[in-house]
Amino acid sequence: MQDFNLSKTDPRSLSPAALAFIGDGVFELLARGRILEKGSMPAHKLHGLSVQRVCASAQALAYLVIEPALNQEELNILKRGRNANTPRVPKSCSPEEYRKATAVEALFGYLYLKGELKRVAELFSIIEENREV
Repeated sequence: MQDFNLSKTDPRSLSPAALAFIGDGVFELLARGRILEKGSMPAHKLHGLSVQRVCASAQALAYLVIEPALNQEELNILKRGRNANTPRVPKSCSPEEYRKATAVEALFGYLYLKGELKRVAELFSIIEENREV
């Protein structure tokens, strides 16, 4: 993944919601890239496979998969993201799943903004290796 230098912001100064905002995009881009590795297919199928990987319930499972692989700094960010105030929870998941999904997105956003792209790719690979589908 290439750093596009979109932000010179210190990720430690951002709220968990702001980290999750950028992390959502990073996570989705990684998921879409992984799907395209399987070859060309109709757009509706690409979209469906993407949704399976980036939905809150899938990211909540990702939380459980990567948690043991994290260092203390990463765990702190994960916990900040999980404990963030999320006033609206989609009907498609539980509040717990949504908090864990937000935590994963916050971690990915934090690492991306820190320029730790190898670590982002490493964690995403761990998630993909442990996917059930």
